Order: sequence, then C-alpha cells, then structure tokens
Amino acid sequence: MKIEQVKEIANAVLFEGYLLYPYRHSAIKNRQRWTIGVVYPQEYSEANGGIEPWIMRTECLITGQGSEDTSLDIHVRFLHLLQRSIMQPTIAVPLQAQSDALPASEWSLASRLAHESFEEGIERQISIENVSMRDLMTGPRLVQIDFPAQCLVEDVIVREQRPIAGAIRLSAEAVGEDLFKLSIQIENTTPETGILANRHNEALLQSFVSTHTILQVNGGEFISLLEPPEAMQAAVQACQNLRTWPVLVGSEGERDALLSSPIILYDYPQIAPESPGSLFDGTEIDEILTLRILTLTDEEKEEMRQGDVRAREILERTEALTPEQFMKLHGTIRSLRPVVE
Repeated sequence: MKIEQVKEIANAVLFEGYLLYPYRHSAIKNRQRWTIGVVYPQEYSEANGGIEPWIMRTECLITGQGSEDTSLDIHVRFLHLLQRSIMQPTIAVPLQAQSDALPASEWSLASRLAHESFEEGIERQISIENVSMRDLMTGPRLVQIDFPAQCLVEDVIVREQRPIAGAIRLSAEAVGEDLFKLSIQIENTTPETGILANRHNEALLQSFVSTHTILQVNGGEFISLLEPPEAMQAAVQACQNLRTWPVLVGSEGERDALLSSPIILYDYPQIAPESPGSLFDGTEIDEILTLRILTLTDEEKEEMRQGDVRAREILERTEALTPEQFMKLHGTIRSLRPVVE
C-alpha cells in the first residue's frame, strides 16, 4: 500500500471538523472547532485535574516470520494551530488613506474583524522510518517532537504560532509465536502551560489537534482489531488503545498498512469517488452542502473567501462544478447485481 493512498484517508481524518458550513468564522458553530484527537499539554492537563488528555496510545498486533525480518514506517500527524489576526490601522494615518491602501475586500474584512482573531491549522508530521521490530523488542525508542514559535506577517494579516513539544514512545513485545504487540504513545510535554488552567482556547494553541498515526509494515502483516482470527482474540483484547481506533487501510484484503484514527472507522475506509473534494463537515453530504454553498449571499461568500485558504478552495471548487459533476453527487448504487436463483 502506497503512503499517498493512505494519506487520502488520513487527510480526511486530519481536517474533519476543520471548518463547518457555512464556512465563515463569524458563524457560532465555528467558534469552537477543535474537538477531535486533541492531545493537550501535560502541565495544563494536570492543572485541570487530568480531565483533558495529554497522552494518546496505539497498540496493535503484527505477525511476521521473525522480528529480525520485520520493520515499520511510522508517521505521526496532527494540526498545529496558529492565531490569525488583522493588523489594526495606526491612528496617525487618515481614514481615507487607510482605505486607499487596501483593496476593498481586505478593508471590509479588517473593519469587521479588527478586534477579533481566529485559528488556522498547519499540518505537522513526524516520520520514523525503517524501525526494526527486533530493536524495539530490545528496548523502547524515544523520538522528540519540537516545533518552535513563529510569527508571519503578510500585508495586514498576522499569523502567530506558539511552541509545542512532546515525545513519541515506541515499544514492542512478543505475545505468541511470530506474533508481536506494538505500542506507540504520543505525549504532549510542552512546558510552562500550567498557567493556562481554565483557559482552554489558549491551551489549544499548544496542543496536538486531530492527532493520528499511519503505520506501514515490511516483512509482516497487521491483525484486524475489529475482526481478528479466533486464536488471537485474547491478544487483541489485551491491546489498550487510548482515544484512538486502529483500522486496516488500503484495498480489501491488504494488511500492510494501519491508520490509528481519533474517530471510529471500520477496516478499509474509502472516500467516495464521486466526491469532488473535502468539505470538512462532520455530517458531510456533498450534494446538500454544495447546493447550500451556492445559495450564500455575495457578502457571505466574500467572508468565506477571505477567511481561510481551505474555505476559499471549497468555494472556488463548488462554483466551478459542471452539471455532470453535480449529477454524480445525487447518489449511486455500489452493490447492485443480478439475482441468481
């Protein structure tokens, strides 16, 4: 299974709920967006009584002809939030000069959101490749997560990102003949976050959001945790997954790739081929959402266009759909076959 194919499914998980219809930051439903796969900083979590998790753990089973012949590629992915704000015009500049300096659409946006800010998400990935199962059985491996703070200024838009830090702990053990249990624990240890107690929105800026793990095995196979062989039921039940659900991904029957997802999926999830692109909405029905997007007012579309690059892509893609593409969204039958007496 190629990693590019797996990432099609993983990206749907990564951006699930990223921005909901009507895709405007002024909409109430988009004021609290980050709810899936959040791994909070440890200090913040402990200051709040441990209610909000700072650990995510994946445990799964792998069969192989021998641990020395089995290796893994592991990709931990999440969104790192940044705060976007509009630079307020200086008092010394006359109002007319300010408006002349900016395009009408940007000046309108700056006027409405001068005292507001909102979050965007940047994809982060930590790849650990060619990991030997034999080495993991000898002792655990620790991989650091470290992304520094940064500030980007583009015209009147300021994007600020706070630092995040953590670790990925890898370990493995034999649980039967040619059967191994792999453990991947993701920890958010960003320091100096205890002061954020009861300040949830600020803590999110230093959290891992939509966290998930992609695994590929060479010289072995993953065991389905949903439909395992009878002989492996006990080993499956001993796997302890915290806030994540590992499922097989790829074509039906392939067992070399696994997606550990923060949302519940079945083995071999697929993206409908009729879908022209992601709409991010947790109750996504492409046809209904597409028609609703087209009924937005010009002002609502402008806010959608100016608010977020991914929202702008949705709008431009929707407005460019052909009648043939619309008809594909109307429904399909995948299991129709002749009746055999």
